[in-house]
Amino acid sequence: MFHRANRLNGIELSEIVQISEAAARLRSEGRDVLALSTGEPDLPTPAHVVEAAHAAALDGKTKYPPTAGVLDLRAEIARQAKAEVAEVIVSTGAKQVIANAMLASLDPGDEVIMPAPYWTSYSDIVRMAGGTPVILPCPMDQGFKLLPEQLEAAITPRTRWLMLNTPSNPSGAIYTQDEIAALASVLSRHPQVWVLADEIYRHLSFTPFVSVAEAAPDLADRLLIVDGVAKAWSMTGWRIGWGMGPVELIKAMVAVQGQVTSGACSIAQWASLAALTGSADLLEERRAVFSERRNLVVAGLNAVPGLRCAAPDGAFYAFPSCAGLLEDQGGPFKNDADFCTWLLEDAGVALVPGRAFGLPGHFRLSFAYAQDTIAAGLARLKAAVERKLS
Repeated sequence: MFHRANRLNGIELSEIVQISEAAARLRSEGRDVLALSTGEPDLPTPAHVVEAAHAAALDGKTKYPPTAGVLDLRAEIARQAKAEVAEVIVSTGAKQVIANAMLASLDPGDEVIMPAPYWTSYSDIVRMAGGTPVILPCPMDQGFKLLPEQLEAAITPRTRWLMLNTPSNPSGAIYTQDEIAALASVLSRHPQVWVLADEIYRHLSFTPFVSVAEAAPDLADRLLIVDGVAKAWSMTGWRIGWGMGPVELIKAMVAVQGQVTSGACSIAQWASLAALTGSADLLEERRAVFSERRNLVVAGLNAVPGLRCAAPDGAFYAFPSCAGLLEDQGGPFKNDADFCTWLLEDAGVALVPGRAFGLPGHFRLSFAYAQDTIAAGLARLKAAVERKLS
């Protein structure tokens, strides 16, 4: 009989993936399903990036890469961040960067503070590494952002990390310079606490973005910045992300990576170098596309009875409240998961319940899809809710 390791207790396939698979299953049965559940841009990988990958393959750049990443790519990442090459690791996606960091630094029982809503994998990665997630709810009325007093109250002698995601998946919230500085002020009194700043949506900001590295330079000796090409350049399948941090941490993360993947795909790394050195105009054009979609989504969601949606500052997600449709406020649904299950079955629209992100009473809608798909999904959502309430 197979023995499932204790480290996997409570860890299953992501609810986002489960919903996507449920939508695919309904489609295979002939149902018309619109999925607004995943964070994968519909825009293509830029042509010059694909051409760079082709050229790299033809040039024989197909051997094992250095474990920490191709030197040219690491050097460009470091140059743009005004860092040193030794402070950069390239991994198989930003998720592996985060896993490397947790495996390299956590002992059983160590605590990691994460403001909710948070990206679903954060808590599972921490648990797999032997750590304990400390979830701090950050509701809509505080902008889905962590307050300094919350952080201060949550820190214990076992706290090892604070995870910040700006712009946020799923809320789109961006921390301002003053907000980051206020959190850094708290951390100045707790030198054992490191900061993981996941900034992979930084190029998809609709309000001013400031990196944690810029807003809190005093944290430089205990700060890991996580970034990658997946979102802004539509390169989700290329699986390239990177981390930038103190050399001692990067060395430990390279040791972990060396025993897991031996490094990221060589051809994808050369393609990522082409992305980083290409024209910034492309990023601005794509940001404008998502900004237009954001406006459509926010207006459409706020037109649905029982929903409230704040405009996201960045990324390509909205995280509206569905509290007005739940039983404790006189609505027809038990909770956010019940609402999302009903919507998929009744209207053929796939969304992700807020419980998957640690903040029930909401759901996530991705506007990484084509505008006509988004418009059709919003129309179905509104019509289905109005029928249910009539």
